[in-house]
Amino acid sequence: MPKLPLTFACGLYDRMQSLQTGEVQVEGVDLNFLVDDNPRNIFDRMAAGQEFDAAEFSSSEYVSRFVANQCPFVAIPVFASRVFRHSFIFINKKHIKSPKELEGKRIGVPVYTMTAAIFIRGLLSDEHGIDFAKCEWVEGDINTAKPHGNPTILPTAKKLSISANKSGKSLSKMLEDGEIQAIIGTGVPEALGRNPDIVRLYPDYRAAEMDYYKRTRIFPIMHTVVIRRDVHEKHPFVASALYHALDQSKNLAWKKMNYRGTLRYMLPWMTEELDQINAVFGGDPWPYGVEPNRPTLSALVRYLEEQGVIAKAPKVDDLFAPVRQILPMTH
Repeated sequence: MPKLPLTFACGLYDRMQSLQTGEVQVEGVDLNFLVDDNPRNIFDRMAAGQEFDAAEFSSSEYVSRFVANQCPFVAIPVFASRVFRHSFIFINKKHIKSPKELEGKRIGVPVYTMTAAIFIRGLLSDEHGIDFAKCEWVEGDINTAKPHGNPTILPTAKKLSISANKSGKSLSKMLEDGEIQAIIGTGVPEALGRNPDIVRLYPDYRAAEMDYYKRTRIFPIMHTVVIRRDVHEKHPFVASALYHALDQSKNLAWKKMNYRGTLRYMLPWMTEELDQINAVFGGDPWPYGVEPNRPTLSALVRYLEEQGVIAKAPKVDDLFAPVRQILPMTH
């Protein structure tokens, strides 16, 4: 029986490499792995025209579309990108002295509804009681005067003070000039390190992120993996087949990373990093599946509701197509 041709667009992360090289195969599928290391480009093409059979996709945008019943694809519980975001909160220290002072301020963000911004506002609200509904939001690219991609964004459930950056300056320059008081998002303003007034809200962000994870078990999920709904309905085996292949590819990356005879990556203190990862996470820091990620997924849907992006948080289990589970990897 011929294999099903399937296109899959994703960044070439270490956890995807064995799938991209063909070391790992998707059962019953002839996979065409399309590499694009600009995730915004993948999201925009998938949202606007469903250009791929399956793809990496923004977690917050997926949930928003799912809730609005405007979702032409289904997700599987594979998490292509995760990032702690304490290090992506930048302030002008002339205007902000403490986290609570962010309330009521004008804040730059690439896209209000982007997953990184959702988790940043969520953690700041949980940790410091900040009401971000009182803030004014300016959307735009951090280091150019352009928009951040060409997203097809659904209207927010609540009316919020969100405007596009029309200043002719980058958000970074606006932060320097005091026209905004903070930036949150996925990039680093070029003013950091050049202008002493532009600093991170959490200078020792690694310690803050580790403490946050130990207390909350939240490791923010930025991107999931989606399959076009018509493909899923016509070929339901694809969800489990792709899930298993992606899980196997990730497990191989983790196994290779843990080989300590030589350094696989250009990280001189890789051994110490691995020891610390194992101490904090107790093994694999990047599990797939719903259950090991329930604290993070529950936080995401709660934050989306609290921040006015969606009207009501869905049940986490309803977000994903059912897949056959496999035993977690040991090493």
